[in-house]
Amino acid sequence: MQRVAIVDPSEASRESLRTLLLGVDFVWLEAECARYEYFFDVIEQQGEMPDLAIVALDADKAKALYMIGELSIKYPKLAILTISQDHQALLQSLQRGAKYFLTHPVGLEDMLAVLRRALGESSGSIGDQPSNGGMVRQQGAKQMIAVLGSRGGVGTTSICVNLAATLSTDPDNTVALVDLDLALGDADIAMEVNGMDNISIADLARNIERLDMNFLRRALVRHEGTGLSILRHPMEIQEIGVLHEGHVERILNLLKMSYSHLVIDLSKSLRPTDMMALRMADTILLTAQLELSSLRNVVRLIHLLGSEDLADKVRIVINRVGSDTVEEGISMKKAEEVIGKPITWQIPYDPKALIAARIAGEPLVRHNPKSRVQHAIVGLAQILAGKPAAPLVEAKSKAKWNPFGRK
Repeated sequence: MQRVAIVDPSEASRESLRTLLLGVDFVWLEAECARYEYFFDVIEQQGEMPDLAIVALDADKAKALYMIGELSIKYPKLAILTISQDHQALLQSLQRGAKYFLTHPVGLEDMLAVLRRALGESSGSIGDQPSNGGMVRQQGAKQMIAVLGSRGGVGTTSICVNLAATLSTDPDNTVALVDLDLALGDADIAMEVNGMDNISIADLARNIERLDMNFLRRALVRHEGTGLSILRHPMEIQEIGVLHEGHVERILNLLKMSYSHLVIDLSKSLRPTDMMALRMADTILLTAQLELSSLRNVVRLIHLLGSEDLADKVRIVINRVGSDTVEEGISMKKAEEVIGKPITWQIPYDPKALIAARIAGEPLVRHNPKSRVQHAIVGLAQILAGKPAAPLVEAKSKAKWNPFGRK
C-alpha cells in the first residue's frame, strides 16, 4: 500500500480528489491539507514521508508553485503530481520540480495511469502489466512508445518513422517523433522534412531553464503530408555531450502535454538519455530479426531491462520476415523459446517498397499505403491502440503472410 498526501484549498476539488483516491486499492490517503503554506507541517506530522504528494494548482498558482519549488529542494526524492486546468501552470510546476501532471478535470482512468507510473517508479511493485503481446494502455489514452533495436541495421528507424506517420493519420491523434539516436540519427532524412535550420534537441538542452511550450514547438519540424512533428537529433555530433537524462525527462514531460503519442527512436549505445526514455515509456518495442546475433542481443537486452524493472513493458517485433538472408533456418517458435517472451508482431521483408519510400523521403502511408510492410505497420499501430489487428493481405506469391504463423 502506497501513501499519498494531497493539498488543495478548494473544498470541492479536494473532495473530488479524495473520492478518486478512495477508489484506488493500492493507495492510502494519508494526509489532506487545505493551505499550501501548511503542507510541510502536515506531511512532517505523519512521521514518515508519503510516497506521492498531489498538488492542485488552481486555487493560487503563485503559492502552489513556490511551495513545489521548496518541497522539491527539501525532499528531492518525493514524487510530486500536479493538477491544473492551466497548461502553462503545469509547465511551470515541472520546471519547479514536479515529475507528473494531470489536466483538470481528472478522470479515474487517467488518475490510475499516473499513479501506477509515479508509485511504480519508486517501488517497482505497482500496476498490472500484461504478460502477453497485447495492449499496455487503453484506446484513447496517451502513450509513449520507445523503439529499441537489438543491433544496428534491424530497421528500427524505418519502424519508428512509419509507425509514427501511421498513428498521425488518425485525426484523434497528435504525434511527435523524437530522434534520440543523438550521434547518427536520420529520422528527419527518412521523412524529408523542411526547415533544416530548426532548433535541435541539443538547443533545448542548452536552454532547459527557460524552456517553455513556445520554444519547444519551434524546435519541432512538421511533415506536411502527415502532420507528424519531429524533434531532431543534434546537428553536430560533438553537441551530444550537452544532453543528459534530466534534459530528456523534462523535454518528454513537456511533449506529453501537447501530444497524444510520442514515438522515440533510441540509439544502440544505451546512453543514460536512452535509459531515461525507456523508464518513462509506456511500451518498449524491441526490434529484431530472425538471426542469431540479433536474437542473442534480445535476450541480453531483456535481462538488462529486467534489472531496471522494465521487462514487462517490452514487446518483441520481428522485422524483415521472409528474407532468406537473415533467417538462418530459425523458426518463429524457436525464436520465442530462445527469447522467453511471446513475439507481439511481425513485419514482412519488402525492400522494394521501403527503398522507394526512402528515396522519395516519404513514409509508406503516403508513398505506398497498399504495400505489405505498411499493412503490417497498420496492424502494429492497431495493437498499440487496443484495437483488433487489420485484416491480412495476400502476398504477390499468392501465399498469405500470417504475422502469427509458424513455419
